Amino acid sequence: MTSIADIEIPAEGTGAGELFEAVPSLTCEMERVIASSGHGLWLSGPSQDAVKEALDDATAIGDYALINSDDDRWLYDIEFEPDTVDIFDLVIEEKGTVLSASASSGTWLLSIRFTDRESVSSLYDRLDEEDVAPTIVRLFDLAEESHSQCGLTARQYETLVAAIDHGYFEIPREVSMQELSEELGISHQALSERLRRAYRALVTSELNVSEDETVAPPMPSD
Repeated sequence: MTSIADIEIPAEGTGAGELFEAVPSLTCEMERVIASSGHGLWLSGPSQDAVKEALDDATAIGDYALINSDDDRWLYDIEFEPDTVDIFDLVIEEKGTVLSASASSGTWLLSIRFTDRESVSSLYDRLDEEDVAPTIVRLFDLAEESHSQCGLTARQYETLVAAIDHGYFEIPREVSMQELSEELGISHQALSERLRRAYRALVTSELNVSEDETVAPPMPSD
């Protein structure tokens, strides 16, 4: 049964630990899709010069390259040294998929999908053995009825998961609606309608709004 684990991991002792020690104001966010041999990480907070100096001085970081920039943040392709605790590689080795990963104040928060709970326990043990003190913030199973608890149909749920996996909700988007519809084998119009219904179901469920309350009040007349 598929499980989702939200795990907090102190950056200290991992490949990025020295960066947060050098620039405590640093924030970091994983880039979901990037063609590289390392990890795509958006870095922000301090100046770019401070970020570059921290990257140069970090002994746990091997090669790195600036890939892109967006306002006051910078996307770097970063390779960690072989003897470094690479939490992303550990997740992959335990057959997990990182859905999201971000770090601030020296702490990582990862949302990871696993095929079973045994893999969650295995990753936890691996991290604990590396003395990085993981904390499981939330753990739940994606049971067959889980999507219905959010008001979603099975197809709506599967569509949203596919959209996340392909980077449809990333900024900027990593896949167009046309490309996603082709991937799912449905028309552009069908995908658009399915996503809108899924959004509505999630919003009404999460905000605990009844169907009557979702009816917009009449617009005031001039």
